[in-house]
Amino acid sequence: MAVERETKGIDAGDGFRSALALYEGIEAEHMAALKATGVAFAPYDGERHERESLLCRLRERGARIRNGGASVALGPMSVACEACTGSCVSRSFALTNNCHRDCFFCFNPNQEDFAYWCEHPFPWRRQLDDLAAEPCPPACVALTGGEPLLMADEAVAFFSRAAELFPDAHLRLYTSGDLLTRDLIDRLVRAGLHEIRFSVKQDDDPALLEKVLERMTWARESVPTIMVEMPIIPGTESFMEELLIKLDALGVDGINLLEFAYSMWNWSVFESLGLTLRNPPQRVLFDYTYAGALAVQDSEEACLRLMLWAREQGLRLSLHYCSLENKHRAQVRNMNEPFADIHPCYAFDYDDFFLKAAVAFDDDRAPVRRALERKGCTHFLEDAEGRSLTFHPRWLPLARCAASEPDRLCVSFNIVADEGRSLRELKVEPANGAPVRLADDTGATDARERCLQGFKKDGSSDLLRGNKLKIIVTMYCDKQTKRLYCAVRAGRGQPRAKVGAHAWRPNGGQRAILCCIWR
Repeated sequence: MAVERETKGIDAGDGFRSALALYEGIEAEHMAALKATGVAFAPYDGERHERESLLCRLRERGARIRNGGASVALGPMSVACEACTGSCVSRSFALTNNCHRDCFFCFNPNQEDFAYWCEHPFPWRRQLDDLAAEPCPPACVALTGGEPLLMADEAVAFFSRAAELFPDAHLRLYTSGDLLTRDLIDRLVRAGLHEIRFSVKQDDDPALLEKVLERMTWARESVPTIMVEMPIIPGTESFMEELLIKLDALGVDGINLLEFAYSMWNWSVFESLGLTLRNPPQRVLFDYTYAGALAVQDSEEACLRLMLWAREQGLRLSLHYCSLENKHRAQVRNMNEPFADIHPCYAFDYDDFFLKAAVAFDDDRAPVRRALERKGCTHFLEDAEGRSLTFHPRWLPLARCAASEPDRLCVSFNIVADEGRSLRELKVEPANGAPVRLADDTGATDARERCLQGFKKDGSSDLLRGNKLKIIVTMYCDKQTKRLYCAVRAGRGQPRAKVGAHAWRPNGGQRAILCCIWR
């Protein structure tokens, strides 16, 4: 395995400044190339003070700040969201790239062979069989698109087959919702569907929006988990406040507020809306595969402000903010975590999931090495050309005491390449501004937790009258708050039900208290 640091272009006279300049130059070239495409960036804001203030206020209201601040949750999350950034296997499939909507921000046109998969169906049966042959079964399986319900029979067949192959997996559907019928909902539930995620757009025609909300009401009667997922476009907060009130009244389980992103096409529409892109676009420059997207300025802050507003208004639905960075970190984790022990000089950072090493430069190399060796450190990487000494980040506090210029100590950010045969350095930062979390010490709030929270089916009780289903009560346990959530639905011909009060109460153990209010 190759672990040498990249030294191309480094002036041997000053390893520290040359290492920083190398990556500053790469980032400058990247920004220049992006601007040359015609996009507009907001003024540089490396501190993000409003974001940090909003996160602090949300934390005071009990929000779980997950994945290094890239994910924020108020209330239970979908099991699938937990799996996305956690250790569980989560896979998404599509039937087609075709869609009857025309969203200006759609990522699909960026996909390889997009046009081909508009004209041909995806080989989902073979893909599911291939997944079943892998050693670790998936915790979550999703059907997305395009619009899956353009091929409704195939969608039902997909979930039936997925439930057969992965009986313990959480199965979810992404849809715009307007193609749903009561009969189709029943077929999907019988096939094994656990969750529907409705895609709602701020520019939907009001009549179309009302139609989708009606379908949510239908689905709420039989689908265990109903979620809404939508990007938040800056300037639409008033619309979103009204929508959140409606969704709360409908009794949806939660909403995923997505950071709005530009997917590198159709910039003219973004420009017409007065939108700009966040600057800097990424903390660590890398070829992220999530459609090559760039975050839109102020979308993240708008999401966080909406979460605060919803809690101040007393809305009951759960809220989850999913940033573009959250998706990027999921990719980095998947690439790096299997190789967390790739070399003794590198550590897996549980904050952002990069593999990191500490680096001393120039005249600090010798005294740092001597000090670390006296305390038992035996693993170093010397780079004479780059005038650098690499060692494990756990030794940084001691290195700061030994270095003549502690501010020149750095942290190196790395990604696994060539299927574990090498490491690719992506960035070097002064160590004071790049702390390394060496332990998974955040418990249930960290993305490492294996799919234990959220709207996970805990048990069910069926009450039968003759051969007809009377009532189904499905329990969902939030493992962090120990609160029991219930979905109560009536069988055909029976009154509709609404959840009332619910809680865990200690009574020599844990006892579920449930109150149902009929409407």
